[in-house]
Amino acid sequence: MNEIINTENASKPLGAYPHARKVGNLLFLSGIGPRNPKDNSIPGLELDKDGNILKYGIEAECHAVFANVKAVLEASGSHWEKIVDVTVFLTNMKKDFPIYNKIYADYFASVQACRTTVEVKSLPTPIAIELKVIATID
Repeated sequence: MNEIINTENASKPLGAYPHARKVGNLLFLSGIGPRNPKDNSIPGLELDKDGNILKYGIEAECHAVFANVKAVLEASGSHWEKIVDVTVFLTNMKKDFPIYNKIYADYFASVQACRTTVEVKSLPTPIAIELKVIATID
């Protein structure tokens, strides 16, 4: 089994890559951010006229990115409880980690996926969080 998956229920990929790819009984998700799948907006984000970030909401972005991941998992025939590994990219570890970590615990308490969280200077759009996920498929 080697299948490419895309869904309208998650934010569109920014380049020539799928939302996910099935290989055997594993599902590899591309990096997924919190952009709204309907209008490409970023929850809690305010930009100035030059496109600089005035304000962002890590809490809103966390909930949105988890919703996008869930949508890709479901479109792929997997589900939240099948997540085995998560890599999280934050743009401001010092400020955002405590909030993100608390929200993450609410979503992942029963999943117990392996996790790596790293800080990056920036992401391709003005988002504060992105997830890279591996899950299993029945």
